[in-house]
Amino acid sequence: MHKYYIEFIDVLLWIEFFAALTGIFYFRSLKNSYWKWFSIYLVLIFIQEFFWFLFSDHFSPTIKHGYFGVFGIPVQFIFLFWLYAFKSLKNKKLFLICTLIYGITIPLYIEKISVILSVNYAVGTTIIMILVLLEFIKQIRNDEIVRFKENKMFYINIGVILFYIGTYPFFAFYETFFNNYVDLYNAYVLYFRISSFLIYLLYIASFVWGKHRIS
Repeated sequence: MHKYYIEFIDVLLWIEFFAALTGIFYFRSLKNSYWKWFSIYLVLIFIQEFFWFLFSDHFSPTIKHGYFGVFGIPVQFIFLFWLYAFKSLKNKKLFLICTLIYGITIPLYIEKISVILSVNYAVGTTIIMILVLLEFIKQIRNDEIVRFKENKMFYINIGVILFYIGTYPFFAFYETFFNNYVDLYNAYVLYFRISSFLIYLLYIASFVWGKHRIS
């Protein structure tokens, strides 16, 4: 395994660990709020990533990629659908529609050896784009954008934009970049690594500076 990739994983795991630790620290104050599930979500993400970091060599790439393709990544998308549509936008119907559309694509998972590329990832990211836009419109309409420093969803929104939406072209056109545009591929690899760090740092910021709602 390339030493730079190992260093990237090491740093990312530490950031994920601190994000999970932050979630645990704030859990007691969030226990009467739906934000407690965000704390649990971060803990589960760290456990998942740490498990595969330790035991990845004990499983074939097919099993690992299959896990992320049909469970690891879908769980993350569905949680974000729930957070955005059901809780923040308060639209249960929208959440169910997003989950149904995305769920249909999970069996269309396409396995790759070097990186997870899947139809469900593309569809999930497209849905996230729509939800992020709706969330920003909501914040602008009710003046939440003015108090962005206290708005937990503001930090999450920025993190989601940088990572999920920002890396969408990288995953969608991975083979094209890898085979034909090496410089662009290398630039996207660097961006992917930086945005991986930033999303969890922004998640931490949402706990530290953001205020939560009970309902």
